[in-house]
Amino acid sequence: MSVFGAVTRRLGHHRWFAAVARLLVPADRAVGRLTRGRVVALGLVPSLILTTTGRRSGQPRSTPLLYVRDEDAYVVVGSNWGQPHQPGWSLNLLADPAAEVTVRGRRVPVRAEVVTGPERDRLWQRLVTEWPAYRTYVRRAGDREIRVFRLVPGGRGVPGAGDRRR
Repeated sequence: MSVFGAVTRRLGHHRWFAAVARLLVPADRAVGRLTRGRVVALGLVPSLILTTTGRRSGQPRSTPLLYVRDEDAYVVVGSNWGQPHQPGWSLNLLADPAAEVTVRGRRVPVRAEVVTGPERDRLWQRLVTEWPAYRTYVRRAGDREIRVFRLVPGGRGVPGAGDRRR
């Protein structure tokens, strides 16, 4: 892990960091598009671009997210930086689990599965090892459930996602 990555992980616990990071998400999306998914989160943490279908609009929606691998799947968490409401992408996956991830410039159609029980506990430990601030986000979110998703390769992906320039 780089020095910048270690510092970023430490700062991730602070409320101001989450506020600044949320403001930088549009810039992160733009960098991800310009580099075709090769650079996300400035390369400080393992990141992918998740493209879901908007549950209301039906349009592709892309979001940069931290992930960990679990065999061939990608594991992401709907922490929303500890805000009291679910992130939009999480609600989109619940409405339509077909999605696409872009990892290091490679697009992969995936199908989302909400992880529960002992499997969630196992994956949660891997997630907080990668990003310890998730524990802080749980406290900030209060009673809100923070969902863990396994994004399993295969499936149809997001209609129209491959047609757009990234």
